[in-house]
Amino acid sequence: MTTTTLAVLVPLLPFLGAAAGLLLGRTAPGFVRPLAVLPTLASLVLAVLVAVRQGGGQAIDSRTELTPTGSVPIELGLHIDGFAALVAVLVGVVATCVQIYSTGYLRDDPRYPSYAALVSLFTSAMLLVVYSSDLMVLLVGWEVMGICSYFLVGHYWETPEARAASIKAFLVTKLGDVPFLIGLFALATDAGSFRITTVLGTVASGGLHHPTVVALLLLAGVAGKSALFPLHTWLPDAMAGPTPVSALIHAATMVAAGIYFVARLLPVFQASAAAMVVLAVMAGVTMVGSGLAALAQDDIKRVLAYSTIGQLGYMAGALAVGDRGAAVFHLLAHGAFKALLFLAAGVIIHASGTNSLAVMSRMKDLRTRVPDAYWTMTVALLALAAIPPFSGFFSKEAVLGAAEHVATGHTEQAPGASGWIVLVTGLITAVLTAAYAARLWLLAFRGHGAEAPDHGRQPVTMTAVLWVLAVPSLVFGLAIGPLPDWFDGRDLTPVLTTSVLGTGLALVGVIVTYGAWRHTTPLAARRPMGAVAAHPGADAGQVEAEAIAAHEPAFGDVAYVPDPADPGRLLLGPLHRHAAVGFHLDAVYTALFVRPVQAGASLVRFLDREVVDTYVRGAGALPRWLGTAVRRAQTGNVQTYVSALLAGTVVLVVAALLVATGA
Repeated sequence: MTTTTLAVLVPLLPFLGAAAGLLLGRTAPGFVRPLAVLPTLASLVLAVLVAVRQGGGQAIDSRTELTPTGSVPIELGLHIDGFAALVAVLVGVVATCVQIYSTGYLRDDPRYPSYAALVSLFTSAMLLVVYSSDLMVLLVGWEVMGICSYFLVGHYWETPEARAASIKAFLVTKLGDVPFLIGLFALATDAGSFRITTVLGTVASGGLHHPTVVALLLLAGVAGKSALFPLHTWLPDAMAGPTPVSALIHAATMVAAGIYFVARLLPVFQASAAAMVVLAVMAGVTMVGSGLAALAQDDIKRVLAYSTIGQLGYMAGALAVGDRGAAVFHLLAHGAFKALLFLAAGVIIHASGTNSLAVMSRMKDLRTRVPDAYWTMTVALLALAAIPPFSGFFSKEAVLGAAEHVATGHTEQAPGASGWIVLVTGLITAVLTAAYAARLWLLAFRGHGAEAPDHGRQPVTMTAVLWVLAVPSLVFGLAIGPLPDWFDGRDLTPVLTTSVLGTGLALVGVIVTYGAWRHTTPLAARRPMGAVAAHPGADAGQVEAEAIAAHEPAFGDVAYVPDPADPGRLLLGPLHRHAAVGFHLDAVYTALFVRPVQAGASLVRFLDREVVDTYVRGAGALPRWLGTAVRRAQTGNVQTYVSALLAGTVVLVVAALLVATGA
């Protein structure tokens, strides 16, 4: 079987599995789980075979024209280089782990068949984006992922949070997709083709007429899909969906699509220095802002969501300094340990019965209830904090090293300003990342108080995949020897300067957070929380979130005393309240966009009901009144008709005589 045929089957098999799952979900429920797991697993095996055959060498190209479309044809084709081959393997690994994990996590869910089919379709769409050689075909996968995320985030549609989160995710990403589509058309118009290789050839020859405008239009779509500032607000709310869906979205699909798109079309963005600086600013704000927000979150999944946003900022920063190798390297490493973090969080939530870190911190020996999640999440958090020799250290240092080269003028593949922005914000984020990773670990696994509840053992399908993902989280970074062949020959060896700075700052973040935790833990033991003392069993995290949203003390005149064992509050100080709600960005968007749209809708409704409808009603009133008068005249009495006829005749005669006399 040729490599091209294998590559075609990679996205096709999950699609067929999704179609079969939807058709047989009700009639043959016994086939649902095999149809969820086996096609995705087969797709992974084929993706590995394609990667082995491609070998990081010459790109594999194959295409056929779908239909004549005038001057700009649309082609169904494949373009598989080293980047595409490795990213497809990542998608297959994470999707397979998610499907296997979901068989246990959602084993009693009545909507599991539709869920599994949507996950398979989600996987197929991402693989189509990865392998496609045509921008319009890529756009199909791009948009299919959007609708899949809408349904999967809203899986628990009975809850208002899930419904609101799914709508928000859909609308925010579509807000970016509108300029993204315009940018694609502008790009294809200049190149005369939607084929990616042709577009890149046009850029190389200077044929792109308005590179800055095109690049900024495309960046709007990338910001929405990959949750970069300022269109990142949908991602934390998307945690209302099932935990395996969070793992899939955050690790291998959806948010990875935007980064991968920029990596494929990086010369388009490099054609505009202004666009590269804008991308660097977006990356810097995304990194630092999400790091501060993660340090203030109580929901364990929201901490991981803001963590994803920060790591996407690192990837965007690598692209902003013109190094797509470092960006994709971090994309691959992050995909492994972030999927592990979310799936381990699902096990912890299942065992503790809560998402709240404040509640977990009052549970003793939670780590003994979930030893698999404890050890594997520890590995993943060390990778996230970029502690050597875990994978996150090597991939994050590749980003910082690339930024340092641009900032110091060793390379001119991006403006020097981009290098300094990414380098400084990246180092600041290294401290914040290590701090919130240490905070999560301490609150979840080093709690004091009552015994952790015993909700029974987790299914083996949930725990086995954790160890599978722990392997690349630990050793993937050590594979930097052969990787340059897959990454444009770029040397991914860590740079001494940034390695020392980055690791030192990460250790500072861990030590400071541990010190803050040790300082606050005795306080927590001595001093009961006001809200919890007043309302036993209250979820501290939920209470605090509601209090912050209302901008007033919780429980009326009982002042809410937040969990004093949370080191994040001590570290952030007065900034904590604002960081906990994402620096009020949702409130800003509500004031700038939502309320004006609602006001405009109210005005249109008023004009329609009170002006247009009044005119229509008025236009029909006169004929209605005349009709009423005529209807009343039709009494059916012959004498009345004769009398009226005679009276009319007399009137006519008198009028005629008067006219004649006057003449």
